[in-house]
Amino acid sequence: MYSEKINELFSQQLNDWELARINYRGLSKVRTKKLSFGLYEVYVQFNPARIISSSAKVDVRSIEERPCFLCSGNRPKEQTGIPIEDDMIILVNPFPIFRRHLTIPSELHTAQRILKNFSQMLFLSQAMHLYTVFYNGPQSGASAPDHMHFQAGNIGFMPIEMDFTEGRHARLISSESGLEIWKWEGYLRGIITLRGNNGEKLAGVFGKLFESLDRRQPERPEPMLNILSGYSSDEWTIHIFPRKQHRPRQYFLSGGDKLLVSPAAVDLGGVIITPREEDYEKITGEDVIDIFTQVCFSDTEIEEIVSEII
Repeated sequence: MYSEKINELFSQQLNDWELARINYRGLSKVRTKKLSFGLYEVYVQFNPARIISSSAKVDVRSIEERPCFLCSGNRPKEQTGIPIEDDMIILVNPFPIFRRHLTIPSELHTAQRILKNFSQMLFLSQAMHLYTVFYNGPQSGASAPDHMHFQAGNIGFMPIEMDFTEGRHARLISSESGLEIWKWEGYLRGIITLRGNNGEKLAGVFGKLFESLDRRQPERPEPMLNILSGYSSDEWTIHIFPRKQHRPRQYFLSGGDKLLVSPAAVDLGGVIITPREEDYEKITGEDVIDIFTQVCFSDTEIEEIVSEII
């Protein structure tokens, strides 16, 4: 529906906006390595342009002291977009991970919250079916937790997409007309996947899942989570990553022990972003296991959550 308009937007922005043009050209120099975990892989990307996001200060004071870069009045004058629905706009992300990387903020300055915007995510996934739409919670990787937004990147970039298609790590645990619930096992990350063509049923199950997580983290603005959503063959596939922690302990260390890795949806989808070359060079499979164990729910914890929502 929006594919041609988005292609035109990219052509225009990369022609008129120097920062975006430089950073998208820079993707050709991004380095990637593969870490194997038996039947699946995790990729590590060295992408120095992402230092701003990975090191973003998201405490209350820092947020209050800086202008919101997603509000229309504070966006670069070169940045233009495509209005979608009544109050959102599709923008080219000038600090890309993907070959086509979009940010989709609300035109209203409202806090990053998913519960009342989940149906909007389903709409975006369907309207932008060549893209995976993703959500980072306000304490789960969003660098603008004060402004509601989604992001999107070209489909097929993250290993989780093919891993789910091949069906080796996710087990179907509930099925009815228009809705399936899957639970991942032995994948380092506790994940719940919803698939189906009935948006109301998908939203209903997500609401139950949200309530279950909220009971476990009542002190937070919303339970910690990341979401990936795609639409193909007339149905949605939604991967949900409940979180226990925003950043791993390695993020806060100094010297040679430090790893500047701040996991968000793309990292949990299987592409870990390292904006510093030294981290890219030294990160190992053992580090990845440790980081995922710190920030994600275990298979056992996911089993408990699933038992509450079925």
